Amino acid sequence: MSESHPPFRAPVGTHDVLAPESALWEGLVAIFAESAYRYGFSLVMTPVFEDVGVFTRGLGEASEVFQKEMYVFEDRGERRYALRPEGTASVVRAFVQHKPTTPWKAWYITPAFRYERPQAGRYRQHYQVGVEVLGTDDPTVDVEVIALCSSFYWAIGLTRLRLLINSMGDEECRPRYIELLSEYLEDHQMELCDEHRELWRQNPLRVLDCKKEACIKVTSEAPKLIDHLCENCRAHFDKVIGGLNALGIESVVDPRLVRGFDYYTRTTFEFIADSLGNAQNAVGGGGRYDKLSEELGGKAVSGIGFGSGVERLLLAREAEGIHAPLVNRTLDAFVIDTTGDDAVTVLIEALRSAGIATDRAYDQRSMKAQMKVADKSGARLALLVGPEELLAGEVTIRDLRSQDFEQTQRRVAQSEIVSTVAQLLK
Repeated sequence: MSESHPPFRAPVGTHDVLAPESALWEGLVAIFAESAYRYGFSLVMTPVFEDVGVFTRGLGEASEVFQKEMYVFEDRGERRYALRPEGTASVVRAFVQHKPTTPWKAWYITPAFRYERPQAGRYRQHYQVGVEVLGTDDPTVDVEVIALCSSFYWAIGLTRLRLLINSMGDEECRPRYIELLSEYLEDHQMELCDEHRELWRQNPLRVLDCKKEACIKVTSEAPKLIDHLCENCRAHFDKVIGGLNALGIESVVDPRLVRGFDYYTRTTFEFIADSLGNAQNAVGGGGRYDKLSEELGGKAVSGIGFGSGVERLLLAREAEGIHAPLVNRTLDAFVIDTTGDDAVTVLIEALRSAGIATDRAYDQRSMKAQMKVADKSGARLALLVGPEELLAGEVTIRDLRSQDFEQTQRRVAQSEIVSTVAQLLK
């Protein structure tokens, strides 16, 4: 006899999503898919793990994600893989491999994995929705990507948002800026937080992204990249700001806004949810990357995209006091059967085929037990089939959401049940 074992639980930093919460997820993804479709995007699906080089070439070995958070493993063939820590690199790898017609506009929904301390809205396995556009450096595309992001947030009910935007320059102007920033940080390195006091040289831009008070105070007086853009980057950024203004999308230029991955250039942006009221209040962001395709073995191709964490978005909705469902997933009808006859199974399938969401009880429960299940199901109508109804070829319809059973209960011929139910549900 085997020893008893305590029930298994989901790994630390992960979570299960069950109904009714899962209906929020379903609705959010459906709204995002519809939003992306309106902007001309098509779904792309990539493996959940990739050659580790896909991420190290893109994210940079000095990035915090690579050094501290990425799940890396060796398979039985001694190949080195990594679980996807973010969505962009895999999509660009797929672009390089399959060479779709440009501009290529793709959207995705994907799990992402990062080993970090679990907290509200931040899991070791979390889910992202996002888009990528590859094959054009037109600043109008930057505007459209940000507009898509903004319209999606509004569609799920979020209103307390701020858009922060910046430019990270390019290979012409950013190296000189990093020199200036490095000179400044060297003079102030003893004032930085404990981590960056030692590591700032690996990636000086990361200090700008640090949320610790010491680094915020030091960098408040640091040179600003926005003041050192080359002519082309300045023109690109001005065009993006002008396009957002034309659409009525308010933005705030934030010189401290940088992305921690090596592949970002020029436009970078982030949406902040003030309702969350803490350091983890970014609900989505992204930017332009004009070298990632080349880093992954393809031709140099411009790209831009954004990603949003599903869990963080749902937290932001809750923080704003939004409780309205994103999709209606209540049952229309619940069939109560005390006969066990196949005619009832045929009836249920006819209702479902007509687009009427229908469920039933199992295991030959009593009428009373089935009525309890029907009531808990949230269904609008109960359809009763007992021996008397079966013999007469009829079904008793009861409105479960009315207190007046005498007025809301009636018998209908089985041949008319689909049309009758459909009419009642209008």
